[in-house]
Amino acid sequence: MRMQIGEFLIRRLNEAGIRHLFGLPGDFNLSFLEQVEASGTLEFIGNCNELNAAYAADGYARTAGIGAVLTTFGVGDLGAISGIAGAYSENVPMVHITGAPPLHSINSRALLHHTLADGAYGNIGRCMAEFTVAQARITPANAVTEIDRVLKACWQERRPVHLQLPSDITHLSIETPEEPLVLADPASDPGQLERAAARICAALQEASHPAILVDADAGRFGVADIIQELSEKCAIPCAALPPAKGVLDESTPLYLGTYIGAPTLEATRRAIEQSDCLIGVGLRFTDSSTSLFSQRIAPEALIALRRHDLSIGDLPMPGVTLREVLLRVLQDMPARPAKTSHGAKAASHPAPAAAAPALDATAPLTHATLWPRIQAFLKPCDVIIGEAGTSNSALGGMRLPAGASYIAQPVWGAIGYTLPALFGSQVSTPWRRHLLFIGDGSFQLTAQELSSIQRRQLKPIIFLINNKGYTIERLILGENSAYNDIADWNYAGLPQIFAPAGDALTLVVQDVGGLEQALAQAEQADKLVFIELKLPMMDAPPALPKFAGIFADFDYGECGPRNPSASQPAAAQDAAAQPAGGTPAKPAKDALCL
Repeated sequence: MRMQIGEFLIRRLNEAGIRHLFGLPGDFNLSFLEQVEASGTLEFIGNCNELNAAYAADGYARTAGIGAVLTTFGVGDLGAISGIAGAYSENVPMVHITGAPPLHSINSRALLHHTLADGAYGNIGRCMAEFTVAQARITPANAVTEIDRVLKACWQERRPVHLQLPSDITHLSIETPEEPLVLADPASDPGQLERAAARICAALQEASHPAILVDADAGRFGVADIIQELSEKCAIPCAALPPAKGVLDESTPLYLGTYIGAPTLEATRRAIEQSDCLIGVGLRFTDSSTSLFSQRIAPEALIALRRHDLSIGDLPMPGVTLREVLLRVLQDMPARPAKTSHGAKAASHPAPAAAAPALDATAPLTHATLWPRIQAFLKPCDVIIGEAGTSNSALGGMRLPAGASYIAQPVWGAIGYTLPALFGSQVSTPWRRHLLFIGDGSFQLTAQELSSIQRRQLKPIIFLINNKGYTIERLILGENSAYNDIADWNYAGLPQIFAPAGDALTLVVQDVGGLEQALAQAEQADKLVFIELKLPMMDAPPALPKFAGIFADFDYGECGPRNPSASQPAAAQDAAAQPAGGTPAKPAKDALCL
């Protein structure tokens, strides 16, 4: 079978499950875009800039399983690189295709635009290699082998890859295999799998207080259903690290909640930290996941399952894949009845909440009044997207309805990520209700992608939290500093500006009564809903100020600007304590922190 190189790449993308390609046109990728438009199987979706395109491809991959982004060489690639790095950090499979200069120009070291005009063409590939697990420059000689190799690496590692497609080879024909591309995880060594499963089953059967703790890889590698079934079969309570929010069914009795180290709810913390057999799935104990490494997991009790290997206590066992070992344990473990384990029952069966007292409809809106009402607004199968800061802090503590998905970027933490990610996710699954919670500061980074959402006539519900700047940063440092201020846009007016002929419901909420009215209208609206929530500048969910204080101490130390007395020389402190009119002393040269 002969196919043009660009057509073969499109075929392989389709076989990988990709139906949409985000990005921007540029002269080096236009020949490939002509083939995309002619294909009928891969739709190009233009974005407002390359960073937004990468974020959109990331959001698409979160709900579709894998995504793709197209840029042009040099300027486009470096515009997208932070979004690609974020996907690498968060273990999101993304295919990055760049339209490269013609192969003859690369070989002759021509001084072209979108380059450094030094004849070197390897610099972009080296940049992208830092944030991708496989890279290739496609040629007629290597197209089949390299495209397949790179796409398989993307899937096996669930991380981004980078393909350079020179503009003068897209329409050249090559011999291609008839067999479809099969994306599959590598198989385990049979003997090693047998030994690992037997040891895990024995440990679970001997344990008095087993538990399961999952991270994001439980979702990325498609094993959440297996974990859920194992939990129910063997009555094992489960918890999630923050990046795995929404991966497990949070409505089940055995779900304990989110484990975040020391600040975790007591029943959940005991169930995880005092477990004598803790099954960990893809665990990465990052600073933000553990409240700055405050986890207390007993190493001897931990069975750490990773994508392609595992360890039981201090015994490493390579050659065992995550899905296969979980399936084998599920098959071999006998069922056992549920029992209370370290407060698990109390954690999973809270007493019915007392009816909330009626609130004055004219009372100003606060986080304390906002989030309980949002909890009641969520529905099964919603896609809920939480921006870093106040939104993610509040949503992270909620129980999600059955079938709901949660999208955030807690490891990379790029503000502005969620609006384009919403766009990508809703392109992937337009039949699901999407709710975005984003702060005003974050929104200003990627606001133009709202126009792409409107252009495609998508109908998300967007809650914009207007607290006049970077509240999370103010809580860390600089409560009244100008660097945490931003321009106060007419946010609710933007949908009309971006799409004058469009149909959107825009509302501004300042009080409790206004929130109730807005939610009632959003419930009935069959259109894009944009709700601006005006909140006090320093108001925040209860956990956020504590979180901010811990991180400030970690970031700046005892001599940082939050502790001015520690950074002042002793003589200066004495002078500050003198009555007005006293003679100031000269600073000591050997003072602490100078």
